[in-house]
Amino acid sequence: MADKTLDYTGNRCPMPVLKTKKELKSLASGQIIEVIADDLGAKKDIPALLHKTGDELVEFKEEGSKLIFIIKKA
Repeated sequence: MADKTLDYTGNRCPMPVLKTKKELKSLASGQIIEVIADDLGAKKDIPALLHKTGDELVEFKEEGSKLIFIIKKA
C-alpha cells in the first residue's frame, strides 16, 4: 500500500517526472508512492529518473491510458 498517491493525469512532459523528483526528495527511506500519469513520456522518463536517484520501481502497470508507477524511496 502506498504512503501517498500522486495523480499527474493531464500533466504533460516534463511535469510528471519533475514533480515526482521533487516528491521523492521529501520522502523518508522506505516510503512508497504511487504515481499516476497519462503522458507517454513518463513511461521512459520516470524509470530513468529512478536509475539516477537509486530509488526502486516496485511495479509498473498500464490501465487504459493511465501509467501507474509504484516507487520505493531508497
